[in-house]
This record gives sequence, C-alpha cells and structure tokens, in this order.
Amino acid sequence: MTARPTAVVTGASSGIGAATARALAAAGFHVVLGARRVDRLTAIAKEIDGTALPLDVTDKASVAAFVEAVPECRLLVNNAGGAKGLEPVEEADEANWIWMYEVNVLGTLRLVQGLLPTLRASGDGHIVTVTSIAALQSYDKGAGYTGAKHAQAMLHRTLRGELLGEPIRLTEVAPGMVETEFSLVRFGGDQEKADNVYRGLTPLTAEDVADVIAFAATRPSHVNLDQIVLKPRAQADAMRAHRDA
Repeated sequence: MTARPTAVVTGASSGIGAATARALAAAGFHVVLGARRVDRLTAIAKEIDGTALPLDVTDKASVAAFVEAVPECRLLVNNAGGAKGLEPVEEADEANWIWMYEVNVLGTLRLVQGLLPTLRASGDGHIVTVTSIAALQSYDKGAGYTGAKHAQAMLHRTLRGELLGEPIRLTEVAPGMVETEFSLVRFGGDQEKADNVYRGLTPLTAEDVADVIAFAATRPSHVNLDQIVLKPRAQADAMRAHRDA
C-alpha cells in the first residue's frame, strides 16, 4: 500500500478508534480505517492520508471483503465494540447480549483470523485489543457487557501463548471511564443518561487512550506491553469513583 507500515483500526469512525487512527498516523503509520459509517471514515482518512474501508465486524462477508482489501498489515487495533443496556440478569434483553458478543468477541475473532497471515508475514506484527476494566471485574447490571469483555480478553490473552515464538506482539488496553459515544449507545441515544455517567468527575478522553495505544505500538519490537489498565484519577474500579458535589 505504502512505504509506511500499515496499521488497521476497527471502529475508527469516532471515539477511541478515530483518535487512535490520528495518533498512529502521526507516529508514521499508514492507517486503514474500518467501520460502518463510511462518510465519517472518509473524512478522517483524508485528514491523515489514510485509507477508509467499510467494515461491519458482525458480518462475516463484510470482514472477508475488508481483509481482502488489506494486502499487508503490521498492526491490528481491535477497537470495535460496545455495550447495550444496563439491567439485572433477571431482566436482560437477549438481543442486546447477542449483539455485544457479536461485536466484541466474534468481531475480534474474525479480524484476527483474517489478518493474522499478513501480520505474521510482516515480520514484526502487533495485535492491540481494546478491552475494558469490565474485562477484569464484574459489576451489577453489567453481566452482558462484562461477560463479552471477559470473553474478548480471554481470546486475546490466549493468543499471547499460542503465538509465542512468532514475530507478533500482543497488547491488551483496558480503559476505565472514557467519555465517547459509548454510553450514548448503551442507553439507546438517551443523552441525559449518558451524561450522568461522567457527572462530577473528569473522565478519560479518546485521545488519552489513543496516546497509550500509539506508545505501545512504537516500542522496540522486543518490548511487549502485555496489559495496560488506565482509568481517570477519580476512578478506583468499575464500581467506585469519586464525584464532586
């Protein structure tokens, strides 16, 4: 594609994905951006001299077409994901759970399987998977999302052993509270509910997470940052945060 090493970023039309695309471009990568909202992708790709390709990680045919259009890849950032709903297990919406497993777990699986040959062929491949502190602990009313993120993290951590000895690094980035469209999606577009998630504290920004991803991706090839957990100063864990009055 280009003399620059190629990085693929999924879910790149907004939030952490868009910020990561910009950060990696600044670090010297040619970035291939994948997401469903192609109009947004195209604008970002033009800004950073990258490549925008349509991608729905929940659709096998879409993933296959995307992979076919990426002949080389040194870095894969599995960022596509999300949550839907926040209710007790007793009241869980099965459709929401299916969507969360499709986008977080199977979406990651499909991209890894599709791009692993090119990552291996690069001689210095790197897979970064954006999980969550929800991949480290459970919290009330979050079983669907924490379950999906635990499963995604297990997929990624298993690869660390299965690919041992190969020229591929694996980094898990597990953010805490980040103010993006995440909560707006989780609450079905309810802006007030989404805003309340971050009320009384200063959350991380998408750029904060992107800086960490770019840092991990630009370490010497023998240095593997296995797992990076980042949270706002005001957040202790998934259930505890300090909020100003």
